[in-house]
Amino acid sequence: MKDKIVVWIRKQVKEANAQGIVLGLSGGIDSAVVCALAKEAVGKENVLGLFMPCQSQAQDIKDAKIVAGKLKVRTKTVDLSGIYGSFLKVLPKASNLAYANLRPRLRMTVLYYFANKFNYLVCGTGNKSELMAGYFTKYGDGGVDILPIAGLLKKDVRLLAKELGIPGHIITKAPTAGLWPGQTDEGEMGITYNELDDILYRLEHRQKQRAGKEKVAKVKSMIARSGHKRNMPAICNL
Repeated sequence: MKDKIVVWIRKQVKEANAQGIVLGLSGGIDSAVVCALAKEAVGKENVLGLFMPCQSQAQDIKDAKIVAGKLKVRTKTVDLSGIYGSFLKVLPKASNLAYANLRPRLRMTVLYYFANKFNYLVCGTGNKSELMAGYFTKYGDGGVDILPIAGLLKKDVRLLAKELGIPGHIITKAPTAGLWPGQTDEGEMGITYNELDDILYRLEHRQKQRAGKEKVAKVKSMIARSGHKRNMPAICNL
């Protein structure tokens, strides 16, 4: 599994005539795994990890730096907290979702700035569980050039993380997008990754579900409502 992804990343970079990979390091398991894979694919000197705090939790930044230090990849910090605050001052009041989604969209802008600067590809860190359920921000963390682990459910990412030697506390910490203090992926989705993975796997392979009908219906609804995120913009053909 690891070798196949590494070869795939290397191929994508070569075919794009790019010079390397840029990605955001959040302190979570997904970005840690992708960074390790990118390093093996193109070499540590051709990987740039960005720390992009935006009113972020201190522990997440600390964990991101631990990963970067372990992998010895180049890094740069771009603090977006001030820019985010300035945006909120000029924008009208809106929902918490609108406020939250602004953060990954600011980060996407920064990632592409550095991608243009160095002729790098923007490497996304989303996994299959998030992609299928639509748990990502359109034109935010979904705005990338390649998605190396989008074929892996969260449980598979955890296994790969162990193989890659990612620090144990990062593997076991509660997944979070860091949108607000105490926020977790599972809490926001209303379902655990173990439940989500099992339902998604059984849907994909047309197997009988073990989860309750309400949970299965919830996941099916998530997939249906987020379809636009996984597709190119709809075109009115005339």
